[in-house]
Amino acid sequence: MMSDRQATGQGLVTWRYFMVLLVLALLCVALAARAVDLQVLHKDFLQLQGDARHLRTTAIPTHRGMIQDRTGEPLAISTPVESLWAHPGNLLDSGADLGELAEALGLDRNALQQRLESRREREFVYLRRQASPAQAERVMALALPGVAVQREYRRFYPSGETVGHLLGFTDIDDRGLEGMEFAYESWLRGTPGSKRVLRDRLGRTIADVEQLREPRPGRDLKLSIDRRLQFLAYRELKSAVQNNSARGGSLVLMDTRTGEVLAMVNQPAFNPNNRRQLSGGVHRNRAVVDAWEPGSTIKPFTVAAALEAGIADADTILNTHPGTMRVGRHTVTDVRDFGRIDLTTLISKSSNVGAAKLALELPEESLWNLLGGLGFGRTTGSGYPGESAGTLAAAAPRSSVDRATLSFGYGMSATPLQLAQAYAAIANGGELRPVSFVKLDEEVRGTRVMRPETADALLAMMEAAVEPGGTATRAAVDGYRLAGKTGTVRKSIAGGYSSDHYVSWFAGVGPVSDPRLAMVVMLDEPGGEAYYGGQIAAPVFGQVMAGAMRLMNLTPDARREDAPSLTAMREGEP
Repeated sequence: MMSDRQATGQGLVTWRYFMVLLVLALLCVALAARAVDLQVLHKDFLQLQGDARHLRTTAIPTHRGMIQDRTGEPLAISTPVESLWAHPGNLLDSGADLGELAEALGLDRNALQQRLESRREREFVYLRRQASPAQAERVMALALPGVAVQREYRRFYPSGETVGHLLGFTDIDDRGLEGMEFAYESWLRGTPGSKRVLRDRLGRTIADVEQLREPRPGRDLKLSIDRRLQFLAYRELKSAVQNNSARGGSLVLMDTRTGEVLAMVNQPAFNPNNRRQLSGGVHRNRAVVDAWEPGSTIKPFTVAAALEAGIADADTILNTHPGTMRVGRHTVTDVRDFGRIDLTTLISKSSNVGAAKLALELPEESLWNLLGGLGFGRTTGSGYPGESAGTLAAAAPRSSVDRATLSFGYGMSATPLQLAQAYAAIANGGELRPVSFVKLDEEVRGTRVMRPETADALLAMMEAAVEPGGTATRAAVDGYRLAGKTGTVRKSIAGGYSSDHYVSWFAGVGPVSDPRLAMVVMLDEPGGEAYYGGQIAAPVFGQVMAGAMRLMNLTPDARREDAPSLTAMREGEP
């Protein structure tokens, strides 16, 4: 028979058993209620909150507009590349082997570790911008937590250093930094789009949620440059600089009717595809941003001022004997005594004495006004970044020395582009047209700076410089009539002018019967025995002009009986 103590103990156990069951039942009910609350009643809200913690707004990259030459050939294009990035915290916390990642990236392991540790709190750190496809594939094959790729665009220049100075280049974010890339940044640069994406805890995108803004690609830009003429000019200028051991050189080729620049090259050149070369001033477009004294290439404008002022005509005779002339305390000299000469001989033989005599007979402001009207002393308005205005006195020179030296291109400075624009005005019958680096659909009206009769007379006089007996016979081209002027300038140094450092020029137009092209060639500090413009700059003009006129299918205008053998002409040169 069960005692009272045993009955009491058994009842206590039973009571405790039911209490435990009750508590467990209540817990199950509470968990079930909580589950219903989370999974049914508040599911949408909680899902939204969870997604919000993994939603990110990312940019949709877009490409930069293409730069083309006047025929539509690509000069600059943007190609898609992959950039590698990481979520530092996720990558470090995963315990992944950073040695393999560092090896694939070509980095030092300790440097990579330190870089990630110092940026642990960030969500995004580039590991390698614009990686090669092979490198991106190696890194992603490691399947490391927190490491991903991002699409970007890199600028590529198919013509390499042929167009380097003209086009400039972009930075790693595809923003224009120099040249036409910088000048037309707002036109070429696209507008990235944006979208909201869902990422997992490792930073990987697992779903696109919505697109917020459509990407808008940059607009294409068609330049006035002809890629064929650009390469021709590059080849000939580079050869001349190397053969004459020159410090550098520039060449500008323009369409006289429109003011379009058809070719512009400099030496030494640089390849915009190789960013390691982009240091110092190697990328400076010297044809536009550097100015030199133009020397005797100014003499045709001195003659023009005399014709415009009515103090001379084509038959005017100047006495340059004995080949020297005292002006104040200075002496103007010719290479020899030319004696009595007309204006054509003044240009074809390049007489400093003859130019100085004309200038001193002119009203004080005549030559200065004409040079200013031709664009010297101000920019061409081309819009090229950093374009130099050169130098021209703020007021007409009063002293006889300044007036005399200005007549043969000293005491002022000009860029090759400015000089080409001025010579194009002669070819245009005295009308100065704006310079354009962009292809034009129609001709732009210019400003008249001299009478058509004056321009025609200058063409005839400059043609004599390219014919036998002139200073520029090496500029001649079989079958075509050309006109031009040489220039050889002593470089300015502290205290005066150098006796052994020169700038050699040739500026000219052609064909004379219907001028379509104007060209300026400049060689800086030739180091060989030859340094006269007619010896080293004129041949570059002839080679490029010959190719350009044929590529443009310009009709030969020289009569057979008037066209002496080019070989014979050059054999007669010193």
